[in-house]
Amino acid sequence: MSEKRLKRKIIKKKLFTKNRLVILNEDTFEEVFSLRLTLMNVFVVATIGALLIIFVTTYIIAFTPLREYIPGYASTKLKKDATELALKSDSLSKALKKNEAYIASIKKILTGDLDYAKFSKDSITATNIETISEEDLQPTKADLLLREQVAREDKYNLFEKAKPKAGVVLFPPAKGMITEKFNPKEKHYAVDVALAKNTPIKSVLSGTVIFADWTPTNGNVIIIRHNNGFISAYKHAASLTKDQGETVKSGEVVALAGSTGQESTGVHLHFELWKDGYPIDPSIFIAFE
Repeated sequence: MSEKRLKRKIIKKKLFTKNRLVILNEDTFEEVFSLRLTLMNVFVVATIGALLIIFVTTYIIAFTPLREYIPGYASTKLKKDATELALKSDSLSKALKKNEAYIASIKKILTGDLDYAKFSKDSITATNIETISEEDLQPTKADLLLREQVAREDKYNLFEKAKPKAGVVLFPPAKGMITEKFNPKEKHYAVDVALAKNTPIKSVLSGTVIFADWTPTNGNVIIIRHNNGFISAYKHAASLTKDQGETVKSGEVVALAGSTGQESTGVHLHFELWKDGYPIDPSIFIAFE
């Protein structure tokens, strides 16, 4: 026990023994500054300083914007802005891809560089064709009675209105002689119709003008997008009466016939008709002569 007490006394004495910290002038050995210290005072001051530094650092990180300059920390606003920018860039990239695909399709229509797919009239009015047996076509007794009743009623009906059977009726863009027919083997995906100069060229269906401008090879060109996947193109016009973005009705004048562009051989209409991205023969559905 005595040894332990002796050690404690020695430690206590060392801790509380007063020492003097003196700063002297090197040349004159004059005392510039002196300070009386003990090991306990140094320990207490160092501990308080460390705690103060920890408190100030914690306060800066938790409650001040200075934490943004510390590596690994970022502000909430910065994270929010980064997330919004990422979402906007993703939506912009998708919109850019759609616009590039749209421009590429318009370019193919203008140049005629596209694969050919055959279409018939039935492919436009009806997409799904189901096979029906002969037994299902035979009328029942109830059908026969109903037909007789309707026939008797309609016999004296003077106000009966006929309804068109075709789902889509195309308006002739112009009347004239066909000088060059639709020929996909030679990549002529159009019908050339000879016309007099400034003959009105009309829209085959109602729709929206998606292109109306002058091109070196085809001259004045107007392209109209219609419903049901139809796109009509009118090339080599003398002038255009509609601008891009305008809506047109079926039979409305969109251009005047002329002979513009490097590929034009005379006053005529170079008319193209597209369905779902594929060219089709317009003469099948339109009577030009």
